[in-house]
Amino acid sequence: MLVQSKQKFYTLDEYRELEETAEFRNEYRDGEIVQMTGGTINHSRIIRNLSRILGNLLEGQPYELFHNDLRLWIPRYRRGTYPDVMVIAGDPIFNDGRKDEILNPVLIVEVLSKSTKDFDKEDKFRFYRSIPEFREYVLVNQSEFLVTQYIKTESNDWLFREYEGESATVSFASVEVQMSMSEIYAKVVFETQETEVQA
Repeated sequence: MLVQSKQKFYTLDEYRELEETAEFRNEYRDGEIVQMTGGTINHSRIIRNLSRILGNLLEGQPYELFHNDLRLWIPRYRRGTYPDVMVIAGDPIFNDGRKDEILNPVLIVEVLSKSTKDFDKEDKFRFYRSIPEFREYVLVNQSEFLVTQYIKTESNDWLFREYEGESATVSFASVEVQMSMSEIYAKVVFETQETEVQA
């Protein structure tokens, strides 16, 4: 017979204290601490490309880009998470006056992995939609040239777009800039390409 151990729940302050000295980043899910999985080289390359090129495109505009080392706090769902890339319009709004938790991204980009893609597409998107400033959600597939996008309209509906193929250009509506798929996927090697090289 299996004996299930009692799950420990943490206060937000306990989580924050642990996170300050943690070797790996952890998400906070309403009392539960969940260790984040490590990323692949393609995952890292896509984040690097987005951070560098999108950051350059936003230079001199009233936006600021952050990548996956700054925590986003979602008050309604009591969640602390680390989006792969997020953009803020104007000044960051900090949670509880802290400098490591922000509240107000307009754009969030997540690079999908096999272990998190369903959560990113469904539950995490629902959590993000509770953020008043949030206007755009972009999901980048790391296994093929495929980007999906959700844009919040003035009537508070969400418009879905999909970009496919190496020649496509992704329009980031909330910040009014564009990136080509070849820029987003620079130096990314898909598994099928690796197999062809080995054969």
